[in-house]
Amino acid sequence: MTSNHTLSGKTVLVGAGAKNLGGLLSTTVAAEGANVVVHYHSDATEPDARNTLRAVEEAGGKGLLVQGDLTKVDEVERLFTVAKDHFGGIDVAVNTAGMVLRKPIVDTTEDEYDRMFAVNSKAAYFFIREAGRHLDDNGKVITIVTSLLAAFTDGYSTYAGAKAPVEHFTRAAAKEFAERGISVNNVAPGPMDTPFFYGQETPERVAFHKSQALGGDLTKIEDIVPLVTFLATDGWWVTGQTIFANGGYTTR
Repeated sequence: MTSNHTLSGKTVLVGAGAKNLGGLLSTTVAAEGANVVVHYHSDATEPDARNTLRAVEEAGGKGLLVQGDLTKVDEVERLFTVAKDHFGGIDVAVNTAGMVLRKPIVDTTEDEYDRMFAVNSKAAYFFIREAGRHLDDNGKVITIVTSLLAAFTDGYSTYAGAKAPVEHFTRAAAKEFAERGISVNNVAPGPMDTPFFYGQETPERVAFHKSQALGGDLTKIEDIVPLVTFLATDGWWVTGQTIFANGGYTTR
């Protein structure tokens, strides 16, 4: 028996879809037959976004680039409106946007706190809200959070702290959107082998993080994309959950 839970002909909106995890996800779903809305934040990431758009089209998908600051609610609204107008509907919305900061609490400024919560919490909330308003029935909403939600560690108070509310947003949305068949989930990677991670850590701490997972390695973006695509297809019955994918780095 073959599954009818497929991405072929569907429209997938990827928040922060220009590079790293978002970029690989954009090209992967295109290869599975999806149209892809590639969101990117700033002029600095536009070249990456254009490269990803090119790869989406080469993979056989139709693509659309939309720039916007997801910490501004009107720009989140515009992202979904433009995507829906262009493709006639949205089936899957994945938010990979995030900002990391490793800093002691006693040294953290109000501006740093506000910025971390704007990117990791506020943007996630209104991304979910707009998905609930704009997704077609039986749609899928997936947010990338962090395995640090299950860790007892120092330094990441504003990063993990700002991601933590997303679990509550997700559970509430899963209940509220259920009558329309829309699933809402989080994926929580371990420390990832991307520039996002290395800028915050010393070589010694990188070695420690690696030592805590299967094979002594960090989480790869290639480890996470299949889980996202699963939740968007055959995993449709999963909702309201946070799935930790980290090679055993931490659990709960």
